[in-house]
Amino acid sequence: MLMRISLRSQIYLILTSLILIVIIGGLTIIWYSKQMEDITLHIIDRDLVRYQITEKMDTALVHQKGYVTYFYLDRDPGWLQQLGICRQIFKERLDEITLLADTESQERAVADIATQYSQYITLINQVIAYYKNGELEKGTQLHEQVRNRFFRILKASEAYKAIQINNVKKNWQISRSQASRLIASVGITAGVVLVLVLFLILLLTTRILDPLQALLMEGAHRKDPVRSRDEVRQLSDNVHDLMETAGHAQEELKQSRAILMQSEKLALVGKLAAGMAHSIRNPLTSVKMRLFSLGRSLNLSESQKEDFDVIAEEIRHLDIIVQNFLEFSRPPKMTMQSISPSAVVDQSLQLLEHRLKSYNVTVTVDRTKELAAIQCDPEQLKEVFVNLIVNACEAMKTGGEIEIEETEINESGSRKVIISINDTGPGIPESIINHIFQPFFSTKDEGTGLGLSIASRIVSDHGGKLDVSSLRGQGTTFIITFPMNGV
Repeated sequence: MLMRISLRSQIYLILTSLILIVIIGGLTIIWYSKQMEDITLHIIDRDLVRYQITEKMDTALVHQKGYVTYFYLDRDPGWLQQLGICRQIFKERLDEITLLADTESQERAVADIATQYSQYITLINQVIAYYKNGELEKGTQLHEQVRNRFFRILKASEAYKAIQINNVKKNWQISRSQASRLIASVGITAGVVLVLVLFLILLLTTRILDPLQALLMEGAHRKDPVRSRDEVRQLSDNVHDLMETAGHAQEELKQSRAILMQSEKLALVGKLAAGMAHSIRNPLTSVKMRLFSLGRSLNLSESQKEDFDVIAEEIRHLDIIVQNFLEFSRPPKMTMQSISPSAVVDQSLQLLEHRLKSYNVTVTVDRTKELAAIQCDPEQLKEVFVNLIVNACEAMKTGGEIEIEETEINESGSRKVIISINDTGPGIPESIINHIFQPFFSTKDEGTGLGLSIASRIVSDHGGKLDVSSLRGQGTTFIITFPMNGV
């Protein structure tokens, strides 16, 4: 049921419950405190006051008994005056407790004291009258009855004070009971608050902190994690980075879409151009044959022969362009065999021996031992090596050096052969190095822009990779990597 409620609502519900419980608990504590205060004030203002007044009343009563005795001994009227004062004090205190009596038992006790005291006053007045008249024997006999009445008053007073003591004990018990209830209420409130707090912590941990930590760990797999105590800030940074990455990905997707559309256009153009190349090649073949016949039959002057040679050379160049394009658009089927790439390198250098001399280029081969045999088409590999070496020669217009380095490596259990072709030419500008393998891209006036594209595709068809590295003014290196287990 709780899982159907949103996380925000769950947190608000728990926080609202905590606030209500704290408010109710606070009001309960205030109420119990007020109750205890009322009980305490009741004890102080009523029971204790009544008890203290009764004590004063008893003191005034004791003094009355003594003053009558003193008058009997020396007949000094001053003792009777003191007796009158004590009677007045007793009467005032009796009136006070009469007004303060608020229960039936208290009223009965006060009434009993008043009755006993009234009878006591009547008797004590009679005793004083006997003493004044000199009837000492009658006064002495009646004085004995006065003593009995005196003790009855004290007994009634003690009974009244016992009522006050019982009230104090009763109120004390009520106060302790209220305090116990208050402690229980506080304990229950604290327990409920603790349970809700623990539940809130569990909710925040399982629904917020753990997913937050998981997101942070997921972000740490994408990049080096930044140690931070503020997980929310770190997650915000990760989300910001993710948004930036998504933005870059979207831009790259747009670029890829544009490249794909351009590739589709190029593919369509390539199909059309391949058909046109066939159509163009046939007339060119016919023109070449006629020019060859005319060249043997005509008697041309020196200037005419020069023009004739230029026309023949240009037609031959056109035929080469058409032939390269046809090879690029429809690559021939590979004839695979097991052969060492070192042998293909040697065959390529033997084929280019005279051209290398004409370019004034020296070639050195850095080879510890002949490379292991791989499955390949040697004719196509020869085309790759010839293309790369001729390009290097054409780049070094005043001559130079080419170093061919052959190595074998074992990378993570995968054996590979690497052939590096390094020249001492001017290097490739950084602005165009990423475009040299694209079809029809060329920096030469008479280049077709297909040589490196064809070489890269041949290497790729053999399961290898063709890379280039170059620094302006420090030469260029083409690196060919083949797996030793063949294609």
